[in-house]
Amino acid sequence: MVNTLHSSHHKIFLDKLRKLRESRSLRQADLALLLGRSQSTVSHVESGNTRLDIIGLRDWLEALDYGFLRFLKELDGELRRVDALRLRPKAGKARKQPAQPDLSRVIRLFQGVPLTEE
Repeated sequence: MVNTLHSSHHKIFLDKLRKLRESRSLRQADLALLLGRSQSTVSHVESGNTRLDIIGLRDWLEALDYGFLRFLKELDGELRRVDALRLRPKAGKARKQPAQPDLSRVIRLFQGVPLTEE
């Protein structure tokens, strides 16, 4: 597995988290209070020094009154746009794009929708 801690995708994720907090006019200390954590914890997450697991992300978004699946869909869209720009073939050279995971299957699993044979 590729180390993603300092990847452009991780930076986009962190920027999205920070902007979401700021759009709610919350300081790091305010969000920390909502999460029952310290301000330094919020700072460490937003700076990329500490990672959020999936449950932590869900709690974070709940504290910001933002839909978990909505956040995932938006983030996926942003990451795909970045990938499309990065993977665009240079003039005269065709590049095969890597297969993208089917996020709709993951979202349906989170929503509890049974997957049928496709």
